[in-house]
Amino acid sequence: MFDELRPHLVELRKRLAISAASLIVMFFVMFYFHEPILTWMVQPLNDALTEVGKVSVNAANGMITTSQVGGAFFVALKVSFFAAILGALPIILSQIWFFIAPGLYAHEKKMVFPFVAGGTIMFLVGVLFAYYVVTPFGFDFLITFGSFKFTPLINIEDYVGFFTKIMFGFGLAFELPVFAYFLALLGLVDDRQMTSFFKYAIVIIFIVAALLTPPDVLTQLLMAGPLVILYLLSILIVKMVNPAAPIEDEENEDEDEEEDENNLKVEHHEDYDELVDDGKKGE
Repeated sequence: MFDELRPHLVELRKRLAISAASLIVMFFVMFYFHEPILTWMVQPLNDALTEVGKVSVNAANGMITTSQVGGAFFVALKVSFFAAILGALPIILSQIWFFIAPGLYAHEKKMVFPFVAGGTIMFLVGVLFAYYVVTPFGFDFLITFGSFKFTPLINIEDYVGFFTKIMFGFGLAFELPVFAYFLALLGLVDDRQMTSFFKYAIVIIFIVAALLTPPDVLTQLLMAGPLVILYLLSILIVKMVNPAAPIEDEENEDEDEEEDENNLKVEHHEDYDELVDDGKKGE
C-alpha cells in the first residue's frame, strides 16, 4: 500500500516545495515594501478614528499603539507574510492543479490557466470587497460604540491579525464559484445536489460569518449576504456545466439496474441448478 502512495507523496512534496519557495521569495520582496503595505492596511482604521473623532472628544485622542518591545518588527513580518501569500497565490494555485492533473482527462488538464486566473481574481475581489465595503462599516461601528466614555487605543498587533483574518475569510469565500465550476466540470457535483444542500449551506454560511467577522450583526450580514449570493451563483454555474439528469431518466436507470440484477440472479440460479443436476447425474 505504501508503495502505491509513494509516487503521490513524492509529487506532493515537490508541489509543496515549489509553493513554499515562491512564498519565501515573495516574502522578502514584500518585506522591502512593508511600509506602504502597512499604510494601506491601516487606512480603514485611520479613517474610522478620524470620522469618530468628529463626534467624540475622547475619540479625537484615539491612536494606534504597540504593546511589545519589538512590536513594529513583528507587525512588519505579519504584513509581509500576508502580502506574500497574495503575491504567490497564482503559483500556489497552479501547483494544486498540477498535483491533481494526473488524475484528469487530457482536455481537463488544459484548464490550468482558467483555474489559476479565476481563483486569483476571485480571491482578490473578495479581499477588495472586504477592504472597501466591510471594514469601513465594521470599524466605524466598533470604534464609535462607547467612544463617548473611552479613548480608543488600538493595538497594532491585534489589528493586523484581525485585518488579515477578515481579508482571508472573504478571499476564500469568493473562491466558491470557481471551485463549484471545476467540481462540476469533473462531474463531482450537480445543480440538484447543491440546491438540496442550500438549507444546510445557509446555516454554515452564518456560522462562518460569525467566526470570521467582528462580533456585530452588521458585519456578519455583510459577509453572509455575499456568500449566499455566491452560493446561488454557483448553483447556476453548476447547472450550466453539469446539469442533473431528469428524474424520469434516473428512475429508468434504476429500473434497468434492478432488471440487470434480477437477470444476474436468475442466471446464477440456473447455473446452480445445472451444477446440481450434473452432480446427480454423476452419482
